[in-house]
Formats: sequence, structure tokens, C-alpha cells
Amino acid sequence: MKIAILSRNASLYSTRRLREAAEARGHEVRVIDALKCYMNINDNKPSIHYHGKELEQFDAIIPRIGASVTFYGSAVLRQFEMMNCYSLNHSAAISRSRDKLRSLQLLSGQGVGMPVTGFACKPDDVPDLIDMVGGAPLVIKLLEGTQGIGVVLAETRKAAESVLEAFMGLKANIMVQEFIEEAGGADIRCFVLGDKVIAAMKRQAKEGEFRSNLHRGGAAELIRITPEERKTAIASAKAMGLSVAGVDLLRSKRGPLVMEVNSSPGLQGIEVATGKDVADMMIDYIEKHSHKKSKTRERG
Repeated sequence: MKIAILSRNASLYSTRRLREAAEARGHEVRVIDALKCYMNINDNKPSIHYHGKELEQFDAIIPRIGASVTFYGSAVLRQFEMMNCYSLNHSAAISRSRDKLRSLQLLSGQGVGMPVTGFACKPDDVPDLIDMVGGAPLVIKLLEGTQGIGVVLAETRKAAESVLEAFMGLKANIMVQEFIEEAGGADIRCFVLGDKVIAAMKRQAKEGEFRSNLHRGGAAELIRITPEERKTAIASAKAMGLSVAGVDLLRSKRGPLVMEVNSSPGLQGIEVATGKDVADMMIDYIEKHSHKKSKTRERG
């Protein structure tokens, strides 16, 4: 097969591992930077140009689109899909998952457990918003934040009011969530592929930090998840329409709660923590499913 990996950096661990896994299985692989692509959109033969030349046809594409380039990256991926190229994750599903508020609304509609979340745009609504999520301490998140950036723990009501009013004054889109104290600064990353959780790890925040992201200094270790956690992770990926997803869960008194569904989960942490060859499993999945190209276009 001819496989494209849509990534801005060929040396990144995840991109490199996927390329190695695909080539080890005999596939021809090319890494393509989405921001260097430009498109010819027409009713006859849509095409993508790259470095001044029209790109060849690929059998499958693995999107590794960073959050900062979601809009343009998704447009490029849609063009590949219009050219009948199988995408491991559909462009519409990626767009859904990248909108944090929309993704939580979709999960809510499917009855998936999550922290109580509030959203408003006016400072006048702040007092009720804080009450809505059970008061302080509470977590404030920028909708555009990634890797723990733009996430604030407000330990008192006064602090929460000050931070919310400041963000709103800057016209930032923010949401407020209840703080799950019993999680103890830890979360679980479930790596979903198709209808299975193929690997899972526990991420523990460093001392004095509540964000467990590995980019924030968190530590990862292998963990055995419960049947309920497995079911929740799979349901979350399905609600987004994602074939591949990193589903982040918190263990709470009322069961697993979904924090986020990542459409481009990193491979380094999960492969190191679990010892599993996740990249090879992803290529195997493509081999088994790439012939099932939909004749209809998925809507966002």
C-alpha cells in the first residue's frame, strides 16, 4: 500500500514509529506537511499540490494534525478523502473532538460520564456558573488549550471569580468544570483502536501539580482498567466517530468520568508505559479496513 502520514515533523516519535511500522510491513510511506499542501477543488478531478507538484494517489492516510493547525489540516484531509483516500480518522470526527465544548455535548447526549461542566459568556453569569459545578475548588479551561496549557485550578470562590472575569474580559472562550478531588492528580489514558482499548496507562501529576499531562512533568505507568472504564472509553471514541482516540478518564466516586477525547494521541508515553507496539497495531488496522471506503461523505 501507499500510505501518507500527515505530520509537520517527520522526526517526532509518533510519526517516526508509524513510518517504521508501515515500512516493516512492506508499505511505501511518505510524510507530508499539511501546511505545505495546497488544493485544486473542482467537480472533475480534485487534487493536492505539494512543493509545486501534484501529489500522487495514496491508498491510506494517517492524520497527525496538531491543534494549532486544525482548520487547515482538516481541509487538507478532506481533500484526500474527496480523492477516495482512506483516512484512519475522518476529518469531521477530528473537528468534533477538537472543539472541547462540542465534544462534551456529544458525550452528554450519549450518556457518557463526565465532570459537571458550565459554559457562559457574561461576567454577570459567573456566580451561578460557579454554583452550577459545585463551587470551589473548580477547574477553568480555555477551549483552545492543549497539553494542560490554559487549565487553571481555582481553589477559592474569590479566585474563581477573578480568573473567570479576567478571561471573559479578554473575550476568551472558557468552560468551568467541577474538581474531582478523589482522582488525586491522576488520570487514565485509554488508547482506543476501532472498537477496542488496546493499551492503557495511568498518568500521575508531579507533586504540587494537578495536571497529569506528560508535557507538564507527569509520570506514566501501566494500569489495568475496569470493564466500566473500557466501555466508557470505547463509547467516547464512537460518539466522536473516531477510529483512533486517546480517551482521558478520571476515577471518581460515581465511576469513570471523561475529561477529553484526543484524535491524535501520542505514541511515546503509551508504548513506553505498556511495552505494546501500538504503531504496528495501527498499521494492521489500516490493512484490514482501508478497503472499506465509504461512498458517502460523513458530515460534521
